[in-house]
Amino acid sequence: MIQDPVLVNDWHPVASVEQLATQPVLGSRLLGEDIVIWRCGEQVMVWQDLCIHRGVRLSLGTTDGQTLACPYHGWRYGSDGRCVHIPAHPGQPPPEKARAKTYRAQVKYGLVWASLGQPQSDPPVFAEWDDPAYRKVRCGPYRVKASGPRIIENFLDVGHFPFVHEGILGDRARPEIEDYHAEITPEGVIAQGVRVFQPDPYGTGQGDYVSYVYRAMRPLTAYLLKESAQRLAILLVVTPHDLVDSTAWMWMAMNYGHETPAEDFIAFQDRIFAQDAPIVQSQRPELLPLDLQAELHLKSDRTAIAYRKWLNQLGLTFGTA
Repeated sequence: MIQDPVLVNDWHPVASVEQLATQPVLGSRLLGEDIVIWRCGEQVMVWQDLCIHRGVRLSLGTTDGQTLACPYHGWRYGSDGRCVHIPAHPGQPPPEKARAKTYRAQVKYGLVWASLGQPQSDPPVFAEWDDPAYRKVRCGPYRVKASGPRIIENFLDVGHFPFVHEGILGDRARPEIEDYHAEITPEGVIAQGVRVFQPDPYGTGQGDYVSYVYRAMRPLTAYLLKESAQRLAILLVVTPHDLVDSTAWMWMAMNYGHETPAEDFIAFQDRIFAQDAPIVQSQRPELLPLDLQAELHLKSDRTAIAYRKWLNQLGLTFGTA
């Protein structure tokens, strides 16, 4: 397991509720640790993906809804991780050492969240989640061969809109980014008054300037709010599998488009993310430099500068150089 206390003690999405409904035992990877995700009654379990007997992946096993069985010798583990049955010795109580390593898990926003450590708070707050005026659509998950901090910083950056998302989120003929304010607060990074010209931001066929608020709420969690009558909020959370292997999960919340098929919104974000992915996968160094002298910065990079300073203050080492 990667030893970064900041991320070890944070929450990370590792599966969707829908995934677990169709496949009750799932294997994944978090911070260099192989994990198994399974449902025990109404609870969701996240454990180290390892049978203590001969080191086989428990994610290859099966569940009866109350226990998880290893596929190799049929050892069954109960909800607390303790082995409760060894088929080869049915009359023998399993030894006390026969335990799977368990982790903290909970369900929020339709996702299974896990922490490999001792989180001091809940998963990040998505302010629009409980507001009935907003429609919620989940996009992704998107697997990316890039470090988590690189993906978050790309999300916080509007200067690439006219070039990476030309004709959709930006206009190459009008690439100017007006000055704005970004700061580090006790809740993370916030950037306000971020304005960019977009070709058709309101579906009217007319271009206009759009103002955004951006937040980095956790090292691998970011949020944006489109400030207009048609309000759009996006929560982006990145799961760090390994240093340059990540999955991005995205929730959109909109106070409009209630009659638009969800597939249309998902297709839009799929297109945007498909444009972003090769960019962040090509960046060198692959890990995000926290030394501000390592790369060049401009006024339009205020959010990225604040984000890097904040990660440095937190002591984040994973995914950074």
